[in-house]
Order: sequence, then C-alpha cells, then structure tokens
Amino acid sequence: MSTTFQKVAAIRGMNDILPGEGARWERFEALVRDWLQQYGYRNMRTPVLEQTRLFTRGIGEVTDIVEKEMYTFTDSLNGESLTLRPEFTAGAVRAAIEHNLIYDRPQRVYTMGQVFRHERPQRGRYRQFHQISVEALGMSGPDIDAEMIVMLARLWKLLGLNDIRLELNSLGASEERAAHRAALIEYLERHRDILDEDGLRRMYSNPLRVLDTKNPVLQEMANGAPRLFDFLGAESRAHFEGVCQRLDDAGIGYTLNPRLVRGLDYYNLTVFEWVTDRLGAQGTVCGGGRYDGLIGLLGGKPAPAVGFAIGMERLLDLWSQVVPVEVVPECQIYIVHQGEAAQRKAAGIAESLRDAGLAVIVHAGTGSFKSQFKRADGSGASVAIVLGDDELAQGTASVKYLRADALPDGEALAGQQTRIPFDMLAQALAEHLA
Repeated sequence: MSTTFQKVAAIRGMNDILPGEGARWERFEALVRDWLQQYGYRNMRTPVLEQTRLFTRGIGEVTDIVEKEMYTFTDSLNGESLTLRPEFTAGAVRAAIEHNLIYDRPQRVYTMGQVFRHERPQRGRYRQFHQISVEALGMSGPDIDAEMIVMLARLWKLLGLNDIRLELNSLGASEERAAHRAALIEYLERHRDILDEDGLRRMYSNPLRVLDTKNPVLQEMANGAPRLFDFLGAESRAHFEGVCQRLDDAGIGYTLNPRLVRGLDYYNLTVFEWVTDRLGAQGTVCGGGRYDGLIGLLGGKPAPAVGFAIGMERLLDLWSQVVPVEVVPECQIYIVHQGEAAQRKAAGIAESLRDAGLAVIVHAGTGSFKSQFKRADGSGASVAIVLGDDELAQGTASVKYLRADALPDGEALAGQQTRIPFDMLAQALAEHLA
C-alpha cells in the first residue's frame, strides 16, 4: 500500500537563497573579498562544527549565545559535546593556536560563511545566517583598532551606504573591570526589586551584561549605573584616545556610548558597533573590538588581537534599499537548434565560445524554434545562435543580437540577424560581447 509523502519545507529561520538572489550574493562577496585584500587580509576556513567547550570557554558561559542560542548535541560515536558555530572568532583563534599561525609574525585573516543561533526568527535575525569575520592577530596598538574602523567606513562607501553610524566605547583592562564590577554589583543590589529574571540571575555572575538589557523597564536604572569608562586607568585611556585621534584624522564621526559592552565576554579595551535605523529592531550591522585575552584563555601563548563581524543578511538588506537589485543574465549566448546533427554541432560550438571566455547555454533537449527562442529571451542572453539543417549545410551560424543595452554597438546591432562562418564565430562574438 503506497502512502503520499508529505513535502518537506526548510526549517524556520534557515532560508534558501535562490538563483536570482544568489547572483547578488556573489557580486557582494566578490566586492568584499577585493576590499579585504586591499588591507592585506587573507581567507581562512574553519569547521562548521567545533567542540562545545571552545564556545563556553571563549564566548562565556553566562551569555545569551551560550545559555540560549547554541545548537549543541552529543556525538553518538564518542560522546563528545559538539556545537554548530554561533560565531567565527573562537574558531579562528583555535585554528591560530593549533597551527602556530602567529609564531613568526602577526596575521590578518578573515572568514566568511554560515553561523547558527537558535533564536526567534525576524527581519535581520535568523537561525542560520552568514557572517564576515575579520581578525588581526598579534597586534596591540590603537592604530590597528582604528584601521579596522576606517576600513569599514570604506566598505560602506563602496556599497553606497550613508546612514550607518559608529558607536564607540572602551572596556578597559581586567583589573579595571574588576573594580567596576564591584561597584556595579553594589548598585544593582540597591535596585534588586526592579530587576527582571535575567538581571537577578546575572547580577553576580556577569553584572556587566545586565546593562545590556533590552527590557524597557530597566533602561532608567541601566542609564544611572556606574560607568566602566570612569574606572579606566591611564594606559587604557591613552589607548582609547589613540583610537579616537586616528578616527578624527580620518574624518570619521562617532558617538561615545558608555553602555556599549557587546554580547561576548572576550572583549577588552576598544569595542564598537556600526548601527542603522533602517532595519527595524535589528539595527547593528557590524560589531567588534579588541580581545587581547582570548588567545591565552584558549590555551595559546598570550597575544593581542582585535576583530569584527558583519551580518551579511542585514548588510545585503541595506544595500538593496540603496542599489536596485539587478537581474543578472544566465548567459551571454543561447544556442537554439533543430535536429540531432545540429544539437551535436551546438555542443562543439559552445565549447569553442567558452574557450574565448564567453558564457553559453545550449538548449537542452528538443523543441520548436519558437519555444527555444522564448527560453533564450528568458535567459537574459545578449545573443541567440540558431543552428538547423540550412546552417549545417552552409557551415555558418545564424546569429541574432537580442539586447541593445548588453551590446557595445547598442542599437546598431540589436534586433539584427546575420550569418557568421563557424570558424569565425568565437572571434566575432568575443569582440561584440567583450
């Protein structure tokens, strides 16, 4: 007895990127790679799965990511606890330690791809999403902090984005955070009666995170809390002033936000976010800062580091509001044919055209010329090549130029049809479509 198979849909918050949209992603990724190469960053790729303890140790046990959002399971083969990466930095640092990447010299690296967080899906916040994560490993000065912010300003310019603003803060050094922590706990204890469940739970384990609350009832209390910035010593202040001076030199505006702490425990000194009002509640497009203690925390020889992460979906959303989404043609040339001999000839001609650097689709299967031309037009091709018995007998291809806007000669060629010998076809079309 047969049963009807119920169709399977994508998991909520894990979205398909279809071919038309995928072309825009490819254009965006190519732009990003060129931009990163301008600053000397090289690509590295880390596993999607890591040992869970990498993230609990690196990100911090009392963070939303570790407590609520990680996809964690037990490996049935060896009983290890494994987690789908919720961010890239911990994995990049693990790889740098494991392969001694900064033994000889500092490294500029980037990673790009999917990350996973079990969140409530909404605009700009998904369960599987994409990040660009950029890391400068082994560099300690305010110059590299500022350079990272300056390079981000360049990216916004390349994308034509004018309404992303910079917020900046310093988290100081560990002993300064300890002094602030004691004062903050004392302050929170005086406001215990208004704290929500998360605030009460984190009051002693991670009080700084209480100030990162999104609960509107707690905003006034959070605004009045002791500011970490007021606990900074001379060295931390000098580092922060060095960053600000370099941003001033570059003409980059910023707002000092003393409540900016980021959502991960590994940050120290400089932290920053680029935010916008054009994406609703999910306004952070990019965030990062210095994490000098993370390499030592994960078992490596202590070394400074700084980095940032960009949410690609959010940035593409912004970009599409400014730059119209282009329809990217499937090919430059579409070959239509009639008969088995013509179909076989079409395959050979297509390869010679590809040798000349052209993108070609040969119509698959059979069909009337009318239906094949309809498919050629739908592909966005600039040129259609027609092969039938007559063309084979004469050793020439019928070539029809379809679109003026895709041709160097524009209106002079659009709509025209001509005959070109097979042995001259690749050269002739390469000249027209270059």
